[in-house]
Amino acid sequence: MRPGRRLLGAGEASDVPTRWQIERHRVLGEGVVSDYVDDVVVTPTGDRMHRQYLLHPGAVAVIALDEQDRVVVVRQYRHPVGYQLIEPPAGLLDADGESWLTAAQRELAEEAMLAADDWRLLIDMFTSPGCNSESIRFFLARGLREVPRPDGFVVEHEELDMEICLIALDDLLDGIYAGRVQSPTMVAGILALEAARLGGRLDGLRPAESAWPARQVREGQLEAIAELD
Repeated sequence: MRPGRRLLGAGEASDVPTRWQIERHRVLGEGVVSDYVDDVVVTPTGDRMHRQYLLHPGAVAVIALDEQDRVVVVRQYRHPVGYQLIEPPAGLLDADGESWLTAAQRELAEEAMLAADDWRLLIDMFTSPGCNSESIRFFLARGLREVPRPDGFVVEHEELDMEICLIALDDLLDGIYAGRVQSPTMVAGILALEAARLGGRLDGLRPAESAWPARQVREGQLEAIAELD
């Protein structure tokens, strides 16, 4: 390795919240879930640059594991990529006042008709930070039990054709490494689970209601944008 590269210590293995000044913000297109926006950003050198991205509300995903090491998945059509993907139960953070854990519990009940007695945090992730503001939190749910769908939930659109399935964790891993399973939430969540298992980290996973710094940063960014109006 070339000399001069600084070795980061264990305490530096962390993303750092940083906000460059937004000089102008424009909505180029409004969508049902995301808006496509353009920001004029002032760099630390004083230069200005345009950055276009999707302003996304964020999401939660649930890796639900039963006592036989099988994962609860849904097969769901995703129009932009032209695939029916194998995915974990997941959904948007679009309900006012709902905690992230409550959102995950609701999604598991809505999509898989399950509840869980044991909830832990696997990982937090930005899905595509160069072009999308989406942050997603992955929960590990165990101690599964059957429940009805929540009152008022309406199955519609892609969910009308959605199939709820079980798949052995090892088979899911084989599918990921073979390139047959491609959903980012499925790939990231399952690899995080396997790494935690192999590394003896399951008992040390964060509590389900831990702080989520990315959401605090997002609120600050939205406030900065609102002040431009």
